Amino acid sequence: MPYVLGFLRSHAARVPGLLRPLPTLARFVLKRADRGDLKSALIRGTLGGCTRAALDAWTAHFVPHLIAHGVYPDALACIARHRAQGDVLALMSASVDLYVPAIGRALGFCEVLCTPLRWQGDNLDGALTGPNCRGAEKARRLKELRSRYPGLKVTAYGNAASDLGHLCLADQGVLVNGNWRTRQAAKGLSLSCLRWV
Repeated sequence: MPYVLGFLRSHAARVPGLLRPLPTLARFVLKRADRGDLKSALIRGTLGGCTRAALDAWTAHFVPHLIAHGVYPDALACIARHRAQGDVLALMSASVDLYVPAIGRALGFCEVLCTPLRWQGDNLDGALTGPNCRGAEKARRLKELRSRYPGLKVTAYGNAASDLGHLCLADQGVLVNGNWRTRQAAKGLSLSCLRWV
């Protein structure tokens, strides 16, 4: 949402596109659509048809601001520790590939796995071209990642109940800033719990 809303601030003619996902939101509430459907509807409604150049320019502004003001200092310190230890850094996110790869590059990640979007030439379509990288899909991608780096110890971080599956597949799974219920579930699964500020 911050990416989309930030873009709309300077593209006011696209603001009515926020209404286009409402039917999908209603289906989501009724459990007839999933988060991927909702994500695609929002992106298609607001950013659909935008040029790659326009979105790349917004990404180039958005990512440095996000890293400077939206990433926990403890997270940056943790990334630096892993990098100093020579670890292979992989960023997995349910967010879309409009900006997640740029975040990964800015933070020095070797691998970026996120939710892919469809383009029509140089114009964004906004439909997902693969599964939403969340829950079971994130666990599947972690297994795939492990097969590319056999023998490496995997430490995985997550912040939501939907992350517990992939955290359990890691050698060390760490829940960060989870809510009370998710922390209790994580402790029951022998996962570590941290609070980052």
